[in-house]
Amino acid sequence: MAVTVSPERDTVASPMQRALREAFYAGAIALGLFVLFIGLKTDQNMSNELVVVQRWGLLAAVVIATAVGRFLYVAYGQPFMANQKVANVTTGLMPASVASRFFTLPTFIGAAVAMVLLFVFNSSLAGWIGAEPAGYLQFLRALALIYVLACVIYYFRAFIHANFTKLGISALVLYPILVVAVLSLNAWSITGGLQGSLKWVDNFGIQILIYVMLAWGLNIVVGLAGLLDLGYVAFYALGAYAYALLATHFGLSFWILLPAAGAMAALWGVLLGFPVLRLRGDYLAIVTLAFGEIIRLVLINWREVTNGSAGISGIPKVSFFGLMTFNVSDPNYIAKVLNIATSSAYYKIFLYYLILGLCLLTAFVTIRLRRLPVGRAWEALREDEIACRSLGINTTTTKLTAFATGAMFGGFAGSFFAARQGFVSPESFVFLESAIILAIVVLGGMGSLVGIAVAAMVMIGGTEALRELDFLKQVFGPDFTPELYRMLLFGMAMVIVMLWKPRGFVGGREPTAFLKERRAVSGSFTKEGHG
Repeated sequence: MAVTVSPERDTVASPMQRALREAFYAGAIALGLFVLFIGLKTDQNMSNELVVVQRWGLLAAVVIATAVGRFLYVAYGQPFMANQKVANVTTGLMPASVASRFFTLPTFIGAAVAMVLLFVFNSSLAGWIGAEPAGYLQFLRALALIYVLACVIYYFRAFIHANFTKLGISALVLYPILVVAVLSLNAWSITGGLQGSLKWVDNFGIQILIYVMLAWGLNIVVGLAGLLDLGYVAFYALGAYAYALLATHFGLSFWILLPAAGAMAALWGVLLGFPVLRLRGDYLAIVTLAFGEIIRLVLINWREVTNGSAGISGIPKVSFFGLMTFNVSDPNYIAKVLNIATSSAYYKIFLYYLILGLCLLTAFVTIRLRRLPVGRAWEALREDEIACRSLGINTTTTKLTAFATGAMFGGFAGSFFAARQGFVSPESFVFLESAIILAIVVLGGMGSLVGIAVAAMVMIGGTEALRELDFLKQVFGPDFTPELYRMLLFGMAMVIVMLWKPRGFVGGREPTAFLKERRAVSGSFTKEGHG
């Protein structure tokens, strides 16, 4: 008697078998890739001898995480995305039915209560469970806060979507004030007082906004004009060194050197644009990559001017519009002039609002240029250069304006970076910086300002947050340094986003033709030659 297999059972078992098979393959590949990178570590002992440290537990954790992640993606992620495409879901990150189950009112209330308890009774809980597991409380606070914010966004998504620009700018303006006011309270005891709260303004707020401005500048070249630039960090370096050299040698103010640094970077953008006018695609990318490396090598070897690898130190701080300073020993120190308490928070908050203003200026100029003929010429060049020429568009000036405008914003960001750090060196402007900026543009969605800003927040903010996850040392051992794995997680996030949203976080955007206010075609309008 023949044994038959139910077709229903076969269809149910085959996806799981495929998921298990691919999980096994993924684990085997991870084992082969990381056995020498993670499993074995070379170190020096007390006798200054080279020894090999075995970390098989950490290697096993990485392999298991890779296999489990691949299994979950194949078994559940791929069917979910297939169903999402079939259902043609156009709003939200997930179907409404799934989102409504995940963001329920009871779980929202529970997460909010847990978050409040974890924040208010942080000291008591840390003392009760011991100092060692206190890092887990930090992680739980972050998870609860993220979930509560996600619930708020979900329940008020219609209102947020309708007033996104106003709400976003308001949140950015209030961010440093709220952070310093709330997190500096000793009762919360979670950030080490005022200095701990400034970390969230400097390492997160200012750092993210710098990359937002750089990515928006590169977006003009890559996203709008379609010119692949792998050496954008060169303009960043030129702006930084222009400010550093002129400020230290001639004592010029930041407010004079800021436009000068942008103009110098724009000039170099034009100089780069001329040799690459006839190049496209991979050849253009290679030339721009070489340009970035040439600038870095010049900064290293021109010791008489740039001080070589030692860099330039003692760069003056930014003044308060030339009226007051932030140096405590200066008679025009802002606290002395305004007769307020001395604090290091003033300078950090001022720097935050300064880079925020530069970012808003970049966004405003980009949006205005998109509405002008030059912006439409950029987008036409991106779509088809041959068609551009056939329509009479001057591709030479179009490319040069794209390079110059993008380089100018890179120069602005570089001058701000030099003033903020007080020190610049060639090691701050390596190719990896160009790769990160380009990755932010691609992940956010080329041509989308909002998507690029979201990508910068996720990628730069996420990698900076790894520095705060000290509890991972308790999981993977005391020698585990989370910040060293930032680029690994950055790459994994890129792969996940490209699988989930191939065109970036915000892949679709309104065409330039719709940015202008729609008007009815009247007789006078046609008479003017517009109809």
